[in-house]
Amino acid sequence: MSLFKFHIEQTPTQYGRPPSGKTVNATLTAVCEFLRFCAVQGHVDHEVAARLSEPRFLAHAPAGFDPGEGGQHLMVKARVLKAPEIERAPQTLTGVQTEQVIDAARTARDRLLLTVLVEAGLRVGEALGLRREDMHLLPDSTHLGCRTGGAHLHVRPRQDNVNGARAKAGRPRMVPLTPEVVHRYRDHLAEREQVVGSADCDYVFLNLVGLHAGRPLSYSNTKQVIERIGRRCGLTARPHMMRHTAATRWIRSGVAPDVVQTLLGHASSASTAVYLHAQDEDLRAAVAAVESLAPELLR
Repeated sequence: MSLFKFHIEQTPTQYGRPPSGKTVNATLTAVCEFLRFCAVQGHVDHEVAARLSEPRFLAHAPAGFDPGEGGQHLMVKARVLKAPEIERAPQTLTGVQTEQVIDAARTARDRLLLTVLVEAGLRVGEALGLRREDMHLLPDSTHLGCRTGGAHLHVRPRQDNVNGARAKAGRPRMVPLTPEVVHRYRDHLAEREQVVGSADCDYVFLNLVGLHAGRPLSYSNTKQVIERIGRRCGLTARPHMMRHTAATRWIRSGVAPDVVQTLLGHASSASTAVYLHAQDEDLRAAVAAVESLAPELLR
């Protein structure tokens, strides 16, 4: 298992980078639980499963921890093999950089795609799986069988997307849209009408030129498009970075974390907590604020 852990840590991901500690630990957890299952079923010795964990004393019990009947049992079984996890703030774009990236898009489709990702916080798979019937852009959508007022879109998990797009959460949700998205969607509709075969395609985002014109946009094409737009601006831009930007902007604007969790479609609040990070400018501002008040505090 130690050699296996070393192998995981040294094997680059599909992006050419070593895996994070969290990825390594997730893999180790899956393998360890599988070995425990095999021990219960009698496929491997129980000693094998027993050596995967060891007793550890909790100096500080986490919230919700059950200490047992005596109230003093702070011993738990922890996995022996574990990689260090370094928490890094998600990469985001500033407001100026976001405007630069959207302005650098050369088609109405790309401007709409970037705006949906950065203002609605959709995963790229959710955006690529959108159908025109999911876009409810009028003040009243009751004629569509929808009671939600105002412009919004529906994220609907589907298993039949021909471009392989998937909604990770597996649960439908509604996301309100800004007037900017509505305007750019109208521009995109006018653009896609000029594409051969677009009338037969119900997907919102499709290829505009080439052999696959009129077909739904794929993951690889979307990644290439956004990275190419970023290079025009001298920036590193990736599809998921737009989602990080949307979430961070909501949090810093004072939106309650549970609301952000719902907007992003997170099943657990722990997934949303990563956006509560403090950035360098926040730390500097905090120190500067105290320094400016130092004479008064010393009185």
